[in-house]
Amino acid sequence: MFDYETIRLIWWLFIGIVAIAFALTEGFDFGIGTLLPLLGKTDVERRVIINTVGATWEGNQVWLVLLGGAIFAIWPAVYATLFSGLYAAMLLVLFALFFRPVGFDYRSKLDNPSWRNAWDWGLFIGGTLPPILFGVLVGNLILGLPFHLDQDLRTFYDGTFLALLSPFALLCGVIGVLITTFHGALFLKWRTEGVIHERATNTVSTIGPLLLIALMAAMLWVFLGLDRPEITQMAGTAAPSNPLNKTVTAIGPGWIAHFLNHPWMIVAPVLGFVGLSLALLLGKGQSRMAAFLFSCLGIIGMLLTLGFGLFPFLLISTSDPRSSLTLWDASSSHTTLLLAFWITVIFLPIVLLYTRWVYKVLWGSVTEAAILKDSHTLY
Repeated sequence: MFDYETIRLIWWLFIGIVAIAFALTEGFDFGIGTLLPLLGKTDVERRVIINTVGATWEGNQVWLVLLGGAIFAIWPAVYATLFSGLYAAMLLVLFALFFRPVGFDYRSKLDNPSWRNAWDWGLFIGGTLPPILFGVLVGNLILGLPFHLDQDLRTFYDGTFLALLSPFALLCGVIGVLITTFHGALFLKWRTEGVIHERATNTVSTIGPLLLIALMAAMLWVFLGLDRPEITQMAGTAAPSNPLNKTVTAIGPGWIAHFLNHPWMIVAPVLGFVGLSLALLLGKGQSRMAAFLFSCLGIIGMLLTLGFGLFPFLLISTSDPRSSLTLWDASSSHTTLLLAFWITVIFLPIVLLYTRWVYKVLWGSVTEAAILKDSHTLY
């Protein structure tokens, strides 16, 4: 039904959508974890905060599993490079995520202040460290990673963990935790009442300007200070996957030239800044749903900026530009892509309908009265 070139592009779009879904849903989950010990002053207040995401955090985290599985199936070379070369960083993310299920499920098992406080800080670690590391990953996707392929297309990572922590990557890590905290504060403001609602509003007013300043600094750094490789020759967008069948120059026309050559792409960063700015403006007032939705719009804009800026690259190699992986030469076979496409067409709508039903049934403000009334089934 779809030729090789078309199905490759469809999967690039689909995996981008999965990444956006992960950022929007798990993003406010992470933010809630970061804010838990900071905005909750009493045990009841912290239970209110936890229960705003208590019924949905597991489902939201599935998007991360789906994203990793999709990359493994569709772009195996990308999966191999990331999960072998960045093994230490991936383990740090995994260990931080361990705090989340045990923190949610065991925190309220004992009515002991020390026990509960310890798990609250565990949830803080599980909500704060992953966005920092994901932000550092995004920074290194922009800068490029030191890896090369041999003639058998085996991946060899040429860098170290500490080399990932460059100034630009660390700035992206700061942006990662700022954006999840901002997104989480807006969600918390929407779902709560009273003093927690007011504290969330104050957090929005504090974090929002810092986020916009950091994003502007990163954007200027990318557009004015970073080189972008350029493909000068390749086998073709429908050719069998072989990343070495292309010629790449390490220094191309640059990121800003890439966007100017495709003027419609400029919509993405504009959407990002406008969305987050309106989220801040509305979030400082009485708006609830609209502020959160504009935050979603801003995050979508920023992720689209990343995707459009890298296109058609998936991973840029700094040590051997020819080994850089693109959506045209790092994918699975045509048959695999088609099979995975039809499986997705059948099962993804079921997942989306179930997710919508869960949010619809469980939606509503979480109050201290409701928490005190139900000490057994609520977190």
